[in-house]
Amino acid sequence: MRFALSPEQRDFATSLRKMCAAARTPALIRDWSGGGSRGGRGLIHQLAGAGAMGLAIAEDYDGMGAETIDLVVAAQELGRAAVPGPVIETAAVLPTLLQALDDNAPARRWLPAFAAGRALGTVALSPTTPALDADSADVLLVVDGDRLCTASRGERIESVDPARRLYAVSTDEVVAQGDSVVAAARSGFDAGALASAAQLLGAGQAMLDTSVAYVVQRHQFGQPIGRYQAVKHHLADAKIGLDMAEPLLYRAALSFGTDDRARDVSAATIACKEAAYRTARIALQVHGAIGYTAECDLSLWLTKVTALRSAWGTADFHRARVAAALRADRGGVSA
Repeated sequence: MRFALSPEQRDFATSLRKMCAAARTPALIRDWSGGGSRGGRGLIHQLAGAGAMGLAIAEDYDGMGAETIDLVVAAQELGRAAVPGPVIETAAVLPTLLQALDDNAPARRWLPAFAAGRALGTVALSPTTPALDADSADVLLVVDGDRLCTASRGERIESVDPARRLYAVSTDEVVAQGDSVVAAARSGFDAGALASAAQLLGAGQAMLDTSVAYVVQRHQFGQPIGRYQAVKHHLADAKIGLDMAEPLLYRAALSFGTDDRARDVSAATIACKEAAYRTARIALQVHGAIGYTAECDLSLWLTKVTALRSAWGTADFHRARVAAALRADRGGVSA
């Protein structure tokens, strides 16, 4: 099976890439890390104008009603630019969760504002899970068993990525309750894992591009370090890993509404996390110590990938889900 984007999807990705490049996201990321959100929210509003924030939202709620693959395309570009803020929570997790609730769920009233970029939302899928950027989100929700509640933020939890501001949460008013909340939370988790995998793949591609450009202009012993075979091999390994992860990501997007959702999302998550982290290590190696200094833009992607590597389920969790699905496909027979 061949997984390839359509010309329209490639054009959409290109337009988002140009928009993020024009916004000069490194400066926005550093500002967001220091508590300033104006520039980041301005970029998110621009992205919403291009349709990126409403892809997973039905047309009845002023969204695009697009396919999951379109959401993945957008998330990949947001990861490539390391766009700060709860963009995945606003564009993927909450729309999926809220629309999976009962039809009369009043929580859906927030969806038009998410689609238009007028509001940012974030969510903790359990009372013990931190919420991303709870200090800058307009809507803060928490899933507590079979209850979906509004929430209040508590103490800040340090992250390896300063631009990921994590906060403890406490429950407030109940918005929805019942079995549909449990099922909706599972769907929201898978949407977050899939979008995070796309972010990681995009970040990996950005670090590889940065590294290739660096080894061409960085000279040692009178020639570019990119001419050394060892450097070429490292970069080729990173490229192969990213290219091998991409079809798994697209497969997970195409099967998101099927019974294979959990298996394929986990397979894509494992591949994208490993490929992005491997690329981060290689990028740091070819840059040397300067790569992790705060003044070097590469460090913004390094910390982002390191943080996302453990977000939305660990590698062990996702491997266990894949293994369970494979055992079920074989009728429960173990090897």
